[in-house]
Parts: sequence; structure tokens; C-alpha cells
Amino acid sequence: MTRTHRFFDMHTHGFVRVATSTPKVRTADVAYNADGIIGEARKAAGQHVDVLVYPELCLSAYANDDLHLQVALLDAVEVHLERIVEASRDFPTVLAIGAPLRRNGRIYNCAIAIARGTILGIIPKSYLPNYREYYEKRWFAHGRDCVDLAFPINGVEVPFGIDLIFAHESIPGFTFGMEICEDFWSPVQPGTQAALAGATILLNLSASNITIGKSDERHMLSRASSARSVCAYAYSASGHGESTTDLAWDGQGMIYELGDLLVESVRFDREPELCIADIDCQRILNDRMRMQTFNDAAEASGRPEDRFRTVVFDHEPTGGDVGLNRPVRRFPFVPNRQHKLDEDCYEAFNIQVAALIRRIEATNPQSLVIGVSGGLDSTHALIVAAKACDSLGLPRSTIRGYTLPGFGTSDTTKSNAWKLMDALQITAEEIDIKPTARLMLENIGHAFADGEPLHDVTFENVQAGLRTDYLFRLAGQHGGWVIGTGDLSELALGWCTYGVGDQMSHYNVNSGVPKTLIQYLIRWTTTTHQFDETCDAVLLDILNTDISPELVPAGEDGAIQNTEDTIGPFELNDFFLHHIARWGQKPSHVAFLAWHAWKDAQQGDWPEHFHDERKNEYDLVTIAGWLEKFLQRFFQFSQFKRSAMPNGPKVSAGGALSPRGDWRAPSDAVADLWLAELRDNLPS
Repeated sequence: MTRTHRFFDMHTHGFVRVATSTPKVRTADVAYNADGIIGEARKAAGQHVDVLVYPELCLSAYANDDLHLQVALLDAVEVHLERIVEASRDFPTVLAIGAPLRRNGRIYNCAIAIARGTILGIIPKSYLPNYREYYEKRWFAHGRDCVDLAFPINGVEVPFGIDLIFAHESIPGFTFGMEICEDFWSPVQPGTQAALAGATILLNLSASNITIGKSDERHMLSRASSARSVCAYAYSASGHGESTTDLAWDGQGMIYELGDLLVESVRFDREPELCIADIDCQRILNDRMRMQTFNDAAEASGRPEDRFRTVVFDHEPTGGDVGLNRPVRRFPFVPNRQHKLDEDCYEAFNIQVAALIRRIEATNPQSLVIGVSGGLDSTHALIVAAKACDSLGLPRSTIRGYTLPGFGTSDTTKSNAWKLMDALQITAEEIDIKPTARLMLENIGHAFADGEPLHDVTFENVQAGLRTDYLFRLAGQHGGWVIGTGDLSELALGWCTYGVGDQMSHYNVNSGVPKTLIQYLIRWTTTTHQFDETCDAVLLDILNTDISPELVPAGEDGAIQNTEDTIGPFELNDFFLHHIARWGQKPSHVAFLAWHAWKDAQQGDWPEHFHDERKNEYDLVTIAGWLEKFLQRFFQFSQFKRSAMPNGPKVSAGGALSPRGDWRAPSDAVADLWLAELRDNLPS
């Protein structure tokens, strides 16, 4: 497969490579600093960076104090700025550098955007700190009233003012704005206005000396800026080489996207460092389309897009396969913050428990009825119910668990079902549905009743429907209601029997939890000892059992029916679901992300304690094949099941599929459009 196809070019999918840099600097040595800026630009070009942001006043150095008022220094800045602009002709990278510039008898602390031998525009700093160790008002004029102005440089009028954003002419979503250090400490952040005007990427050129705790503060502000302004935020602070008369510098760089940290630099590094990440501009635009609060804020702010000037540029980015330089989570629904793992799992599990408690309080049932198969979903629903009973002070015998073996039920799962019910000390019974299923198959004239080994959908649904029918009647008999066990992944794929089947219940605690997260939550309950050792042993055994509906008898070789052989690996389906339902991404975009996430099991992070033998990898052909099946099932074949789904709690920020919440769609849609988009944009 050739990698020259446009599919492999990240720009095709709206990705932009952004980097921060803390170059070599010496106080007031403008020529030396210009060399450092050019050297970092050359390195960035070699790594196919599209936008490179430097620290504040990096051309002159920041800690110059009254030297900022020396004409010799300001003259040198103008001379070497011209040298940097000329050198930029050779780089496929937009440079955002900091420098002091004179205009009309004032000195401004400026952010300068440069591309391919041209100064695109200059933005002055809006807010000048004049407290603690900062005295910027002694030297600089603020830029808050600089609107719709120009800056004359070598006879050329360059756009100048706080009303500038910069947009690439051929990469949709590649639009950036700039602000300088204190600007994002301000209660009214200039970058927010740039974002409301259309900038998807905000660059912060910062000096910011380091003190204890300040790194955390920068992280907090950068994360908040990227989340509240629905954008990416790249921050670059001054480092080694600045004056240490009274201050120290750590050269911190970081890039956030929609509140997620993509990359951060090594601090206190004496050598220059590039901190690189690829920004998903399409993801940002998609989120803005969904988030009406963002658009309302733009309207309430007087529509900044009408006030801002947009400088259009074309920096001729490096094309072809330049990889993808960003963390892509293989399991987007699974908590991946190692230091927060216990907290995140605790939260997810207790969202389900709290929701079930409230429904129990509202209805005061005499019993809670649940089908226990020995599989993942019913296991997780059962332990949630057990924890809810414990919290309410109800005896666990309130839960009536039923194992309902059919034609494909294995001894292993039935044994695990009984072990689990016994370990949790619930009321447990077994009802063999095979005689009733045979009678029904005989009544409808199915060939299986005549001895033919026909194991079709009707054969399977008769069993699934009978199980649910029994549970509903048992609930009525015992004054209770049925706890559903089907998960979010199955709802996305329509992998559930509609109506009188596993699609229906009185309350479904699992409807907001995907299969990959259920596995992880069950494991978390064992590692945190939510139950006793006997129960933990059964839970671990269930985790190691293949996922199967067990509706078809085992083959002659003893192999049981495997769900993932039919609908695809749940780890891929959950990946597809997250990026399509939560972010609205095009199928080819999802395929591109999935390929980078799953093509090499040795690359990237895995969830903690993930077994090596389960670390799978998939080539693009496999990914595309399962993605096609997902698109058909999700968009065309299964919405009618979701339109009638029971109540159940939303658990993940990635969303749920309730028609009363995150996902509302027509049941009569077709998948043709999504299938065509995928096929038209993948290599043949």
C-alpha cells in the first residue's frame, strides 16, 4: 500500500502540527538571539511543523529592564527581525516570535507572525503587569486600543493591532490567534475574542519567570483557556539564558486541545527544545457546532468575526505521510490518567450505583430482578445492584438473580453465574428455557423443531426473547422490576433483541457504559476490594472468558459462538463510536485516527495493567472493513432500538445514546453517505 495517497497526509484530515520552542537567548544580545530563533525554525521545518511559537520578547530577551528603552537595542531588533523574515523563506513553518517594536513614539511588546519571507501581522500585548517583579508599564504601551492599524516596515504596511487572526487558505480550520503572557492572566482574555472570531489555535508567547507552584498555575490557565474557548492552546515560556539578577526561568512549553494535555516540555533544560503536537482542527470546529454556548457567547460579544481582520496565508505545508504526532487513545472511554485511575473508576462505578439508588427510592420495589449469564454485562449490572443495596441498607436477597440456560450456554458461564450469585448472597434460581424455546420453535414451524441444525436469527431471538419474558413475569410475580444489562456498545451496534428481548428492561444501569469500560470497571472492583476475595476470584474468571451471546450450540471442535467474530472487536467499535457519535468526525478521519492508534501494538500508551497477550494491532484494511460494518449497523439498522431504549444513567463524557439526551436520530436513515465518504477517501 503506497503512503503517497492523500489519506496518509494529516492535513487532509484537518490536523495542524504546532510546536513551542525556548531558543538560545542572551540578555540584550539581539544577533545571538536571532541566530537561536532561526536555528529552532530550521529544526522545526525538519520535523514538518506548521506553526512554531516562541517566548515573549525572545528577539531582545525579556529581562532587559531599562535596556528596552535603549535606541541601539531597538534598532538592532529591527535589523535582525528583517534577517529572520528573510530566513523564513526556506521554512514551511509559520513563526510566532516576540520582540519590542516602536510605533508613533511608543514601544510595544509584540507578537509577530512570519511566513515564507513575509510578516503576516503584528499583535501588541494588551495587559502589562506592573506588580511584584514586573514593571512593564515603565517601558511599554498597552495595545488595547490598537485596532485596524498598520505598521510600516521597509515601506510595507503590515497589519497591526489586537484585532488580527490568521487563516490558512487551503486547510479548513487552520486559523490561529496570538496573545502575550499576562493577557491570559487577565479576567478578560484577548485570546477568547480571537477564538470567538474564528481562531481554533491560540498561541501564547510568554516570559513568566518560575516560582514554586507557577507551573501548575500555567497548566490550569492553559487547560481552562483551551476548554472554555473551545480551541487548542500552545504556551511557550522563557528559559535558560534570560537574566537571573532577581529571577529564574524554566522554559516551560505545553499544548492543550479542548482541555486535554497533548504534550509538555522538559523544564529547566539548558538546551533548546521543541515541544510538538498535531492539533485536530476539525474536532475543534465540530465541537463548536455542537456547543451553542460558544456561538451565543460570540453573539453576546458583538460578533468578533465582524470586528477582526483575517490575514489569509499559504505556507505550503509539508505534504505526504509525516505521521501523526499526538496521543491517540486506543480506549477513549477508559480512564487513562494513571495518577487519577482510582478516582475515575470510582466515579464511573458510583454514577451507576447512585442512579440505581435513586430509582429504587422512587419506586420502592419489593425485589430487583436480573438475568445473570456469567458474562461481562450481567456481571457488572449485578455488582452495581449489590452495591446499591448495601448503600441503602437493603439485604442483598432483595436482588433476585436468574440464570436462564439455553441451547448454547456453556458449563463455564453457567458455573460462573452461580458462583457469583452465591458469593454475593442474592436470591438465586435457575430456569431452563430450552423446553419452552423448543415449543415456540415448533409452534412457529421452525426447522430446528424438526431436527435440522438451523441456528439463524430467529433461533437466537426466540431464546433472547424468552429470557426477557421470564424476567418481566418474575418481576411482576415478586413485586419488583427488571434491571437491564445491555451496554452502550451493544446499543450502538444494535446487538440486542428488540422489544421482548435484552434491549428492554425497567431500568438499564449499563446503557451509558461501553464494553471496554465495563471490563475495566469490573477489574477495578477487584483491585480496590469492593467485595470479598471469593467474589473477586469469580469476577477475574469472568473477565478472562470470551465474549459470547451463547445462543448457538458449540461446534464439533468445542468452539463457542464468538460475538466479535460477527460484529468486530469491541475495542475498535468503541473507538469508532466515540469519534463518530461524540465528535461527529467523518469516517475517513476516524479511520486515519484508528490506523495511527492501532497499527503498532508497541507504540503508544495502554491502560494500566493491560495484559500483553491482549495488546492487539490492526492494519488499515481490517480497520476499514470493521468500520464499514459499524457504519451500516449504527446509522441504518439499529436506531429504532435506541429510540425505544429504557431509562439509564449517562456515565462517560464521551456521551450516551438515549433519545432523551445525547443522541437523537431518525430510525429511517441510511448509511450510504458515510460509506461513500469512507470508500472515496481511502486508498484502494
